[in-house]
Amino acid sequence: MKKSMGLLFTLLILAGCGSVPLTGRKQLLLVSDQDVVASSLQQYNDYIKTSTLSTNKAQTAMVERVGKRIAAATEQYLWGNGMGDEVKNFSWEFHLVKDPQVNAFCMPGGKIVVYEGLMPYVSSDDELAVVLGHEVAHAVARHSNERMSQQIMAKYGGEILGAALSKKSAAIQNVAGTVYGLGTQYGVMLPFSRQHESEADYMGLVLMTMAGYNPNVAVNFWKKMSAGKSGSTPEFMSTHPSDATRIANIQKYLPEMSKYKK
Repeated sequence: MKKSMGLLFTLLILAGCGSVPLTGRKQLLLVSDQDVVASSLQQYNDYIKTSTLSTNKAQTAMVERVGKRIAAATEQYLWGNGMGDEVKNFSWEFHLVKDPQVNAFCMPGGKIVVYEGLMPYVSSDDELAVVLGHEVAHAVARHSNERMSQQIMAKYGGEILGAALSKKSAAIQNVAGTVYGLGTQYGVMLPFSRQHESEADYMGLVLMTMAGYNPNVAVNFWKKMSAGKSGSTPEFMSTHPSDATRIANIQKYLPEMSKYKK
């Protein structure tokens, strides 16, 4: 009996495996994309309703312009590489909100928010593309789905073969708060893991390059960000590898970006 349960558990995990576009990394995906989007949408809508959208027309237009261009390039890549069925999972939104924090975040389905506090670090569309490419990458890599799947595994363990999956909606709702975090003491979406953030750095460079932006600005941009505001590290960078490691990784990725240029 124990052996058969172990086999079933292994088969369940194998059935729930997926691969990240561009990197090919295997990931645990026990929840459908539709369920992930549905579980996060209410939190996102509540956040937008209670937030104050920026009145800076130029910066708002900049966020929307760069975001939509990267989203379009992303969808073109998915269609061109046999992943067109994933495009239906995205309903892109790009908002600039009044908040002094140096931050930005991405919710499932392509709901991306940038805080006004980040904009002083941005001197061009190319530099903003570094941020928005990174955030779009989180959505494309299904990092929220992966994090939710990990939380369900941690919370339910062996029960995932029974009650947890037979009552999947309840299981998803039970872990949603710890996955998204909107409304908690963080006030915004909880940070992704360092693995996810590093992966989004790489994928973001690729996506911004596909969209026609210059990835070479990324090094100087992250150097500005690493300096932080008033000497402190911005929340946007808090879960990443050390600044030096991150910048070194980006410098290592840059030569590869030439093959993604338009």
